Amino acid sequence: QFPCLRDNYGFLVHDEATGATAAIDTPEVGPILDALDRRGWQLTHILNTHHHADHAGGNAELVRRTGCKVVAPGAEAAKIGKVDIPVAGGDRFELGDSFCMVLDVGGHTKGHVAYYFADAYVAFVGDSLFTLGCGRLFEGPPEQAWASLQRLAALPPETAVYCAHEYTEANLAFALSVDPRNQGLAQRGFDISVLRLAKKPTVPTTIGDELATNPFLRPHDKAIRKTIGAAADASNLEVFAALRKMKDNF
Repeated sequence: QFPCLRDNYGFLVHDEATGATAAIDTPEVGPILDALDRRGWQLTHILNTHHHADHAGGNAELVRRTGCKVVAPGAEAAKIGKVDIPVAGGDRFELGDSFCMVLDVGGHTKGHVAYYFADAYVAFVGDSLFTLGCGRLFEGPPEQAWASLQRLAALPPETAVYCAHEYTEANLAFALSVDPRNQGLAQRGFDISVLRLAKKPTVPTTIGDELATNPFLRPHDKAIRKTIGAAADASNLEVFAALRKMKDNF
């Protein structure tokens, strides 16, 4: 894991048995090549989560330099460019002797996917789920995004979640505004402040921590519903949509 651009993170996944190595998205070529060089790894694959430029903008140069193969959501291939292995939710992809499940996490973009390495309890989720937040809905409706978050929430609680941006301090401020009496959230806020003061990342998080403190995974919570003035008979989807709209204007 290494910083890229202003607030992105880059990630490399390496299969020791075969040497296969994947970059999860391509926010910035230089840091990716530097990380490969430090490890002595050869890039064999790119695993794109979605088409935005800060996630797929480095594809062409990395392919030119390394000859790697591009794995990406087939639904967004026209926007990503050259895609060697199109994938969709429910697919399985093998990286050397390792494998991951492809999860449909559309909402931020309609074809957004995540890559879940079940044996390692690791999920690379792009911009679908963040530490204490979720991605802005640029393309998909709330119904799609809520279904996507439920798929991620169903992963084992110990699953490490690698999201693509360091948005946590802003997400924390919003979370505290709608869930001010959550003691677990207050403690996380302290821990996050310590990490950021030390210029350390707040990524990865875990599914368990997000279920306990991320308001976008907690629309059922009575305290959150009361704070935002949700109707007593409002569905979890309706509360999620309201929270997302509030965050857009926070």
